[in-house]
Amino acid sequence: MNQLSQETSPYLLQHANNPVHWKAWNPNSLAKAKEKNKLIIISIGYSACHWCHVMEHESFEDQEVADVMNAHFISIKVDREERPDVDAVYMKAVQIMTGRGGWPLNIVALPDGRPVWGGTYFRKADWMNTLAQLQEIYKSAPEKMIDYAEKLHQGIQSMKIVPNENPEATINQKQIADLVEKWKKSFDWEFGGMASSPKFMMPNNYHFLMRFGHQKKDTQLLDFVNLTLTRMAFGGVFDTVDGGFSRYSVDNKWHVPHFEKMLYDNGQLVSLYSDAYKLTRNPLYKEVVEKTLSFVERELMNSEGGFYCALDADSLNTENHLEEGAFYVWKIPELKKIIGTDFDLFVPVFNINTFGLWEDGNYVLIQNQSLEEIAKNNKITLSELESKKKIWEQKLYIEREKRAKPRLDDKCLTSWNAMMLKGFVDAYKAFEVDNYLKLALQNAHFIIGKLWSSEGNLFHNYKNNKSTINGYLEDYSLVIAAFISLYEVTFTEKWLQYAKQLTDYSFEHFYDPQTGFFAFTSALDEALITTHFETEDNVIPASNSVMAKNLYLLSTYFENSHYEKVSQRMLQNSLLNADYSSAYSNWMDLALNYSDENKELAICGNLALEYCNKINSSYFPNVIVAGTEKASNLPF
Repeated sequence: MNQLSQETSPYLLQHANNPVHWKAWNPNSLAKAKEKNKLIIISIGYSACHWCHVMEHESFEDQEVADVMNAHFISIKVDREERPDVDAVYMKAVQIMTGRGGWPLNIVALPDGRPVWGGTYFRKADWMNTLAQLQEIYKSAPEKMIDYAEKLHQGIQSMKIVPNENPEATINQKQIADLVEKWKKSFDWEFGGMASSPKFMMPNNYHFLMRFGHQKKDTQLLDFVNLTLTRMAFGGVFDTVDGGFSRYSVDNKWHVPHFEKMLYDNGQLVSLYSDAYKLTRNPLYKEVVEKTLSFVERELMNSEGGFYCALDADSLNTENHLEEGAFYVWKIPELKKIIGTDFDLFVPVFNINTFGLWEDGNYVLIQNQSLEEIAKNNKITLSELESKKKIWEQKLYIEREKRAKPRLDDKCLTSWNAMMLKGFVDAYKAFEVDNYLKLALQNAHFIIGKLWSSEGNLFHNYKNNKSTINGYLEDYSLVIAAFISLYEVTFTEKWLQYAKQLTDYSFEHFYDPQTGFFAFTSALDEALITTHFETEDNVIPASNSVMAKNLYLLSTYFENSHYEKVSQRMLQNSLLNADYSSAYSNWMDLALNYSDENKELAICGNLALEYCNKINSSYFPNVIVAGTEKASNLPF
């Protein structure tokens, strides 16, 4: 029978009525496969994933497909957001087998969990044919399958970290400069971002490039970062009507997004745009931050101060069918009715033309020129056009709220909450809006109260007053970073003490002295088919690069030489492999801390917080700030 109705994950619950006898990932499900000597289907996705929904509708809701799966396989559904450890291990396997990855991620494994076949989205006929062939091989020649699984398993194991036996005494700053020069060849100088599609926002890349450009006085690099941030803010990936970013753009001009809105993107992008505002004072960046935080507070925050995960890409269209982007797109007759006499002016602002057309007469709002240019061309003042734009967006918002909203993924994940918490802190630094700090503190208390156990461990997930999954390294590293950022704006030392407590717990349960890195999964948890060390930065920076940065900061605050040695060893080992710059941007950012340009600043006395706010509102990425208004026991 399908057992997913007992789960709390919105993704698993979406599949609870499938005729497939789905089980969740747990020891009982895995034991059942061994007991019955059946192959395992492991199908991994997440609630806001469009192609996951498509495959569910075509295959997993189909009785014919279900009959095949139920007869010969133990079928396990995995929410990749709840189980990033399982996802990471099987993603490695599929990338070795096929050279690419994505979601839904579908794997067939031996009863012991070792993979033998995998891929992403499959049409119904291909899926059924493949399953039939695999079952036939397993029945007639199981040794072939076992031999292949063993070779593949060795391949996965060989991707482990090789320890660096000869770390240098100093960090090579020239290597960082060379990597940036090489990286520049991939830039899209027309629309920003990388010269390819689809385009992901990759906030960590631009955090680093902005800092490097600023410290090295590389105006070309700063121009590129500003071009990218402007184009992302202009594009359909940013929801100008209601705030918030979608996950990525399917084209090269940031126009048509994959319409899901994820908490982790928005938390990081708020931090990025806040920092960019401090450097440029560009009012567009301020608008992006204000709208995004307003969206998060309104749509993604629960009554306890926690943040939900995501809004789905799909929503019900006028025919009551789920359709990607239905909530966000517009047709010309509808826009004319809403905007009225201003429509002719609205057209150039939001490109209701061939540049802004998506498909089937649907338009995704996109800007490609500044309001100054449009105001000048239409002989009106800039302030008048700005005022009109606000009114249009308000009208569109009111109209859009009448539509069926995208589905909400209402679980809370610790790591993603920490990124959003830091986003609110970074926005408070840039704009000194008291509400931003209030919501950040509220979320910190939610994490402490609901996601940090009395045994000292963090949980990964929370829903319906329940936390069921032990925390991963990403939870520890990102919460530590968020708590350090709270110290930077409040000078309340308990946030540093909490950060240190979680760091020491991480050493005890995640650190591997042999490689010098932290494992992704706690030593208290059941082992997977291989140990996963997350070292490459992606849409979320690698948990090890975040931890290495934390150790660097905490080594300064607590004068802890062990933290510093571990951080430096991690960095040197990572830079050995850093040929693909995008995957090492957070490591390179840490490397800049080891340059002569890095400074430490202590602000003491009655006016410490007042001066702190002034420092925080300016762009000083190379300054570590500490301070106190009274006597302090902090070693620094």
